[in-house]
Amino acid sequence: MDILIVGSGGREHALAWKIRQSPLVERVWVAPGNAGITGCATCVPMRSDDTSGLAEFAVQHRVGLVVVGPEEPLTKGIADVLRARGLLVVGPGAAGARLEGSKSFAKGFCERHGIPTARGIRCEDAGAALGHVSDLGFPLVVKADGLAAGKGVVIATTQGEAVTAIESLAGRGPLLLEEFLTGRECSLLFLCDGKTVLPFAPARDYKRAEDGDMGPNTGGMGSFSPVPDVTSAVQREAYEHIALGVLAGLADEQIDYRGVLYAGCIVAQDGLKVLEFNCRFGDPETQVLMPRIQGDLVPALVACAEGRLADAWLEWREETAVCVQMVSSGYPAAPVTGMIIGGLDKVPQDVMVFHGGTRQEDDQLVTAGGRVVGVTAVGATMAEARTRAYAGVNAIHFEGAQWRTDIASDVDATRKGEQT
Repeated sequence: MDILIVGSGGREHALAWKIRQSPLVERVWVAPGNAGITGCATCVPMRSDDTSGLAEFAVQHRVGLVVVGPEEPLTKGIADVLRARGLLVVGPGAAGARLEGSKSFAKGFCERHGIPTARGIRCEDAGAALGHVSDLGFPLVVKADGLAAGKGVVIATTQGEAVTAIESLAGRGPLLLEEFLTGRECSLLFLCDGKTVLPFAPARDYKRAEDGDMGPNTGGMGSFSPVPDVTSAVQREAYEHIALGVLAGLADEQIDYRGVLYAGCIVAQDGLKVLEFNCRFGDPETQVLMPRIQGDLVPALVACAEGRLADAWLEWREETAVCVQMVSSGYPAAPVTGMIIGGLDKVPQDVMVFHGGTRQEDDQLVTAGGRVVGVTAVGATMAEARTRAYAGVNAIHFEGAQWRTDIASDVDATRKGEQT
């Protein structure tokens, strides 16, 4: 079987790395890919939003399965087009992808189907949001309705900050105001085929740019899995009250959802609640989940696409995985690119480097985005995996390189979560 992965980041590199290990797979294509992915797959110079071109490529090359990584092409209906051409796809159609594409839709979906979530007020524009700015108290979470690569959320501690946040998001369409919840945050991913959900191991990511969960929101500065405080009881609650609730809601609204359902949740004092939904593999969660899967991922992906997940399973290694993102100077607002990357040959052999924003320029590897590489390691304990990951970070260098120094630290392994 040949498999096509759509996307160009660290998530797609981790997926290609894992999928390539399957004895069922003859060739892995990634469109467009990046400089690091060329080590385990063939990159195709096609944009991830070139829907018709990707469909034609997959048909012409008799691709057996397409795995769509980024959210934007999913919200624009790439999976619908691919399926219309007779292709197997891991990724929901445009109707299902609205769970990520519109925070207002997701909030309404939760309310309609009794899925636990924060109280919220959906506002058509900034003017309407200003009229409700005091209704939920403070801190207040202000969210842009549409896709924002993890950067469309502001946590306002005062009314003045809330007004500033609303004004900064003006002109971007509807806004969502939410009550601020305290607790422990976790990323809970499931494969979903419309009838069955198959859980991945829990993970935790780090949204803020700076140590101590300070600074602006980002696409993710690091992650680890498993999560010590996400117990089997919490996972069971997530499966029974969130995943199955979403499954029933999708069926009720006649949405055929075949792909990854990512529930960003918080373990609050009164139980588990949904903060957000994503319609695809998380980034950087995928970078710690793929190394922990014991055995072959591909049969579960194919079962998801074919609608027979009830026959599939995943086995997990006991070890912990930790990923530290190295990012460009200026990230997330205005990342500086084109910096020469060195030291990859000095990274310890037991450390994986998943490329996110890199490109080959003549004979040099250079930065080509905000999140440059995700340095990932596995260890028997959190401390061991963390030490190995940071050993890899310390070997890599490029001008202006930045990273958080507290990923999976002793404090953060059981840290309080914050709303995303």
